[in-house]
Amino acid sequence: MTTNKTIGSLLIERLHGLGLRHIFGVPGDYVLTLCQLIEESPIKYVGMTREDCAGFAADAYARIRGIGGICVTYCVGGLNVVNAVACAYAERSPVVLLTGSPGLAERVRNPYLHHMVRDFSTQKEVFEKVTVASAVLDDPLTASREIDRALAALMRYKRPIYLEIPRDLVHAPIKPSAGALPEEKSDPAALAEAVAEVREMLAAAHTPVLLVGAEVHRFHLQDNVSRLAERINIPVASTLLGKSVIREDHPLFVGVYGGLIGRDEVQQFVNEADCLLMLGSILTDIEDLGAHSPLLAEGRAIHATADAITVKHHRYDGVRFEDFVRALVAAPMQPFQSRPLPTPRSVTPEILARTEPATLRGLFSHLESLLDAKMLVVADIGEALFAGADLRVHKSAEFISPAYYTSMGFAVPASVGVGFAGHSLRPIVLVGDGAFQMTGTELSTCLRYSQAPVVIILNNRGYSTEREILDGPFNDVHEWRYEKICDLLGGGIGHRVSTHGEVVRALDEAVADKKQMHVLNVLLNPADRSPAMVRLARRLAKRLSPSKR
Repeated sequence: MTTNKTIGSLLIERLHGLGLRHIFGVPGDYVLTLCQLIEESPIKYVGMTREDCAGFAADAYARIRGIGGICVTYCVGGLNVVNAVACAYAERSPVVLLTGSPGLAERVRNPYLHHMVRDFSTQKEVFEKVTVASAVLDDPLTASREIDRALAALMRYKRPIYLEIPRDLVHAPIKPSAGALPEEKSDPAALAEAVAEVREMLAAAHTPVLLVGAEVHRFHLQDNVSRLAERINIPVASTLLGKSVIREDHPLFVGVYGGLIGRDEVQQFVNEADCLLMLGSILTDIEDLGAHSPLLAEGRAIHATADAITVKHHRYDGVRFEDFVRALVAAPMQPFQSRPLPTPRSVTPEILARTEPATLRGLFSHLESLLDAKMLVVADIGEALFAGADLRVHKSAEFISPAYYTSMGFAVPASVGVGFAGHSLRPIVLVGDGAFQMTGTELSTCLRYSQAPVVIILNNRGYSTEREILDGPFNDVHEWRYEKICDLLGGGIGHRVSTHGEVVRALDEAVADKKQMHVLNVLLNPADRSPAMVRLARRLAKRLSPSKR
């Protein structure tokens, strides 16, 4: 490798080598030099309308390609993207945050420089809480090692990292280190012992269930996990965050398991397992599988993530998640006898009169009949997620949502990331009216880069989830003429949808027209609820009832 590298050029070379082809950002004076360097590189700079939207786009991009990138300016840009980076951290999405900062020469005698908060390290200290590694590349002698250290952590844990470059050091000459840090290996003895204990547990089980989560996809282990399930004939459920990690038309798939929204028959099937093999699953209140679960308390569970491998009550340190999964696939195990699985939910489209008012039931029923392997559903929070959870997708990694962190405003900017990362995948965006009002301006970016998402706005004039928990006027939002946004932006086709017939016509037209964006303003009764939302309300009420306290 030649030595005529700079801090900026080496960083971009390393990112490109890991598969990054697009970086999402908003320019600012402290990062303009780095933006120019990106423009001159094989990586494409994608300009967004807001920094937090750049973060959501990079997150979705990373979930598909295995790495995403954000480039924003110091503090006013960086601190505006904290929430999106926190979402990526919580949901195990490998995003690289690049930020500029005041040049070292500008900091003499510590003057107050624009954008600065408290002191020069404040931004880094904030991001240390929501990244797995962070570094300020302010020394050409150590910058190469710091870049490689941070990127190794990114790939090891599939979580965001923070890299800051003072603007007068972007072109500072640097001598690259020999290469990336050596890849960490699993302890062979600990790995063998962990697998042996799992084999022993499964050999004694009669009704085991495999519960898969998002990390299976983050580590590109979908095929491995499918082979494991098929070889030992074990039923498979997915968490809500891990929805579509395993093909939902797989004969061993039983459904989405979520303690608050899962179908009753799926909940019962998983809860009655005598051994639960959890791979890449994050234990959250959405799954309702916490420390008090009998499966965990009684030592009937295996829980493997990038953070830890736990079998019964034993934690195996020094074992990497991907090595553990691959070792399980290779380990000899007897197949289980087939047993009845929960009856799959019917996917027959609802027969509704065309003059009936538009409903969630009719909308999602018809949408499901149109989904194919070249579409990817991006769901925001609220009914977009809850109704979307019951959609039966037919290809692995066909559904993206911040289902654990549940940050509103994710879906529209995430669709931009999907558009760049997914090649032929067309985003079907499900978003509530409240969430759309937060980040819907990113449709401008879709038009700018000739993307053609189908955007379905669930217009019930407020925050439906919050209405179920505690209703009040604070849950209402001002109604927009959402279909008119296409006129405002100068592209795309808007649809105002108020009847079931208009739902069918608008969806059919939008799906058939692959060359331009379509925005559907679906007017819904504010009292309309999906089956999943009804289950959520019922279970929350039961959990919060005085008799349960």
